[in-house]
Amino acid sequence: MEQTLVLVKPDGVQRGLIGEIIARLEKRGLKLVGAKLIQVADSLAREHYAIHIGKPFYEGLIQYITAAPVMAMVWEGENSVNAVRQTMGSTDPVKATPGTIRHDFALLISRNLTHASDSPENARNEISLWFEKDEIVEWQRLNEDWITGGN
Repeated sequence: MEQTLVLVKPDGVQRGLIGEIIARLEKRGLKLVGAKLIQVADSLAREHYAIHIGKPFYEGLIQYITAAPVMAMVWEGENSVNAVRQTMGSTDPVKATPGTIRHDFALLISRNLTHASDSPENARNEISLWFEKDEIVEWQRLNEDWITGGN
């Protein structure tokens, strides 16, 4: 089953939106298999955002993600990467579709509440960066057939 990383960034944590974000992903049919509230170390932030090294916003991004706690989560489900990204909405909240998390709760790219993996490969890499294997819980959801079952 596909897994993906979701981070509720410092602005989402500070604004008390963790529960809202979890609720939307659960209602979507995704299964939470890992979660932890952490203060992000500078080294983790730099490794996570290494793709942006040299860009003008890089240092500000590092300061932002390390400024306050982050809720790191692993979600599982069919097409979880695409489902999560669709639920979050466009990176730019003013371009996000109404009903998405970013449209409903954010105004600026620099305060867009969440991070979501952009591909299954990146999800695997990001999950291994943020979580140890024993922090991911395999469990059977009793209503799974009602969410993903075929006819």
